Amino acid sequence: MEHNAIFTEQDILNDALSSEKQLITAYGIYLAESTCQNLRSELMKILNDKQQIQFQIFDMMRQKGWYNVKNANMNDVQTATQKFQGMMQQMQ
Repeated sequence: MEHNAIFTEQDILNDALSSEKQLITAYGIYLAESTCQNLRSELMKILNDKQQIQFQIFDMMRQKGWYNVKNANMNDVQTATQKFQGMMQQMQ
């Protein structure tokens, strides 16, 4: 039986974005668990590259109207910042 799957540009970009997010997570874990400074440096470079690619895909999707984001309210940003600053102070 022959299947002719047709993927739209949106399908492909959704898949690419999901893949980049998974890779970023994996590289972040590898980085957090590595102790060799040379390896850590290389992983940081790869992670940065992956984040740039992820943002480019996201931004393209956003521009095409396929990924809608809501702008944060400044009060919400300030509240979150204060909350996490307080948490950081408690950890010290």
